[in-house]
Amino acid sequence: MLRLFATRYCMGQAVDVHRLQFAFTITFHYIFPQLTMGLALLLVYLKTKALRTGDEHYNRAARFWARIFGINFALGVVTGIPMEFQFGTNWAAFSKAAGGVIGQTLAMEGVFSFFLESSFLGLFLFGEKRLGRIGHWVAAFLVFLGSWLSGYFIVATDAWMQHPTGYRIGCNGAIEISSFLDLLLNKWALWQYAHTMLGAVQTGCFVMAGVGAFYLLTNRHDNYGHTFVRAGVLVGAVAAILQLVPTGDMQGKLVAYNQQPTLAAMEGLFESQEGAPLAILGQPDVEKRKLDNPLEVPNMLSFLTYRQWRANIKGLADFPQTEWPDQIVLLYYSYHVMVGLGTIFIAVMVLAALLHWRGKLYESRWMLWMLMVCVPLPYIANTAGWMTAELGRQPYSAHDFLVKYQDRVLMGKDIYEVNEYKWYFRALETRDEYFEYYRKRHAFWRIYGFQVPDEVLKKVYYKNALKLVPGIDAKAFPE
Repeated sequence: MLRLFATRYCMGQAVDVHRLQFAFTITFHYIFPQLTMGLALLLVYLKTKALRTGDEHYNRAARFWARIFGINFALGVVTGIPMEFQFGTNWAAFSKAAGGVIGQTLAMEGVFSFFLESSFLGLFLFGEKRLGRIGHWVAAFLVFLGSWLSGYFIVATDAWMQHPTGYRIGCNGAIEISSFLDLLLNKWALWQYAHTMLGAVQTGCFVMAGVGAFYLLTNRHDNYGHTFVRAGVLVGAVAAILQLVPTGDMQGKLVAYNQQPTLAAMEGLFESQEGAPLAILGQPDVEKRKLDNPLEVPNMLSFLTYRQWRANIKGLADFPQTEWPDQIVLLYYSYHVMVGLGTIFIAVMVLAALLHWRGKLYESRWMLWMLMVCVPLPYIANTAGWMTAELGRQPYSAHDFLVKYQDRVLMGKDIYEVNEYKWYFRALETRDEYFEYYRKRHAFWRIYGFQVPDEVLKKVYYKNALKLVPGIDAKAFPE
């Protein structure tokens, strides 16, 4: 017993270290792609202005930001390479099981979008004179296309882990693609991609507007300051609004319908309520199952989720604790940081756009200071958003399958061997991170415990068999 406890404790520690290392790697890496994806759109904007007006000012502005783009692109490549290895070193079992699916989108990101972006970035940076005005615009557009296509393949990979589609279990137990279109056009991927890219656009807009604000505040390069502030504010205002509606709203609905315990944890909702409030502030106390010091908007969560003021929202108490996200407190705060900063972005960008419309933006030093001070905030918001997505993710497909079809599943084996059943019991009843099956030739990766609810276990073990198989003595089983 002590040996089992020690093994599981050490295994839990190892998995936590793997998670922490991977989280650090991917968080540090994403500092750079979110800026390049945002700047890619703004580079096309500047080159389009140059092409339409013939003003060399916009070409010089595009060259300035192309250098920043190139530096961030190079750092993104360098920091992204360790992640490729960590899929194998940290998550070898998952990579072996699901590599037939996620390997497709990750390979397409490298072969198609990365090479498209990197090739034309070289032409954009060093080939302007040879390409000419139109050719240089085309190079900028293809850099944008490659950058955003890269984002889609990465998001599609993550969306499959959030909401698996287009797959089947092969004869050797490995996960295979059954429909390539279902994988790429996963409804989760479409809305998550739009939401993610708008977040990247806001990063690019705040950085560009912040640099322009610095120029204006220090009376340097005023003409470029005007251009950078105007582009950042006008594009950023549109992106900030679209970040909320429709993309944020639809992403929230996907969570509400497919990951209900996640929604409850994000909102700090422990008990089900009709007319559930929207928590603006508060501190979740998981042990006492309540939200301390709440500042709430009555009925708003019900309305935002189901468009009905008195709709019932399930709290965490309605779900087995085994289905709760592991890090409820961190998930709650990550979500509220993301939403809070997103609200600030809308207020800042819309107010700045109104000042621009009235012709007072460039003289409003307080607003220029605000734009400059806000530069780090989109990085924090994007990180908090990804933490919300991953901390709340519940990819327990086998668990969900057994719960959904609990009246149709029977536990059985082709050959009866008593010693083998303990492994099946352990898989169904526990939530071990991973454990080895005792026959290597039967299992190609480690087994993850499903922790199926007791009522479902009874049906799978014997109740369904009593209904379907004649001649079984019901007295040999409980109830």
